[in-house]
Amino acid sequence: MTMSQLITLVVLVAVVVALIWDRLRSDVVALTGAAVLLMTGVVRPVEVQSAFASPAIIALASLFVIAYAMELSGLLDAAIARVTRLCEKIGKAGLWLLIALAGAASAFLNNTPIVVLGAPVVRDVARSLQLSPKPFLIPLSYAAVLGGCCTLIGTSTNLLVNDMASVAGQPRFGIFEITPVGILVALSGGIYLMLFSQVLIRAEPEAEPSPRPDASALSEPGLAGGQVGMAAAFAEQAGLRPAAAATAATVFVTVVVLAALDIAPIAACAFAGAVLLILLRVLTAEEAYSGLRPEVLMLIAGMVVLGIALDVTGLAAAVTAGLIHSLDGLSPFLALVIIYGVTLFATELLSNATVAVLFTPIAVSLAEALHVSPRPFLVAVMIAGSAAFATPFGYQTNVLVYQMGGYNYLDFVKVGIPLNLITWMVGVAAIHAFFPF
Repeated sequence: MTMSQLITLVVLVAVVVALIWDRLRSDVVALTGAAVLLMTGVVRPVEVQSAFASPAIIALASLFVIAYAMELSGLLDAAIARVTRLCEKIGKAGLWLLIALAGAASAFLNNTPIVVLGAPVVRDVARSLQLSPKPFLIPLSYAAVLGGCCTLIGTSTNLLVNDMASVAGQPRFGIFEITPVGILVALSGGIYLMLFSQVLIRAEPEAEPSPRPDASALSEPGLAGGQVGMAAAFAEQAGLRPAAAATAATVFVTVVVLAALDIAPIAACAFAGAVLLILLRVLTAEEAYSGLRPEVLMLIAGMVVLGIALDVTGLAAAVTAGLIHSLDGLSPFLALVIIYGVTLFATELLSNATVAVLFTPIAVSLAEALHVSPRPFLVAVMIAGSAAFATPFGYQTNVLVYQMGGYNYLDFVKVGIPLNLITWMVGVAAIHAFFPF
């Protein structure tokens, strides 16, 4: 092992341990690792610069600004208000409709504001129907996570895997290329939640509701806070501004359509859309900066630097060679099952950016060694890298409902582990069907 490989391995282990320890912000941990790699000469300044200017960073930052413009215009609040009135008319079915809509919206928008806005509505409507909110708040969070798996822009995991795969010489994914797999996974998970969440989660008397979750009281661990950003930006309700809301929605739809038609890359479309919203005064430049979620962007940039170090030192290739040797004789399908399962387990402990960085090069190298298409393995990393259901701290939306619903840790274990297994089986089958080897 060379000195550069040894340093990279030490930094990788230190970053993973710090993330599991969860006492420091995950973006700070990632940037510290990047700084050590830069100072020791493992990576060059130009490589660090490329990490901070990656298309995934540009696309995600721009999409955050567009989503924040939709929030500030009152569009999301107005939509929630309409759904609330519908829920009050059609009863319990309305709660599941709200959960389904939250999942659908999460395919295109940051799921943090969706859950922050939707959780109090679910709680209060459930109480108005003399139902406990507990069987509905965890499904709301899980639906938001499942919805994010349905498009390329649904989660930062998908964008980062796409970006790193292109660096490895793979063609970029289309915005809806993974949608068939994501929809089947989301539907199977949704059906499970509808059938079993009330059985698995014990309903208990709840405290009186507050109009909004107290964002200042959300003591977020580093993992959750670094993955999807703070909830504080969405704590205040925004009054509806019809013209601004229509403009923000139109710009967002245009960005998605242009990217879907492959007229321009998603990073270019989203960046142009974000700038256009500022020029049209839907939001000010200061508000746009407030919506950037720098903790998310810095986490991803820091982890990309670590991924570059794994590549340039040859450490990723060495690990992949060992993995391939251990899987010698296995069929590509069994290899797909294993890489999905290992990624799924890792994402319960680590941030989704960490998982994307670690497993994307392995997925590509493993497929090449098996002489099959890397596409199925990359989709497995995308889906499994976001499917953090078995702990309350694997994803920030889980943290939000964990505190609001008064859950205990085992509630997430009881509901999340079967959901992990179901989405694992359905995900692998769907990937095999839509992305042949």
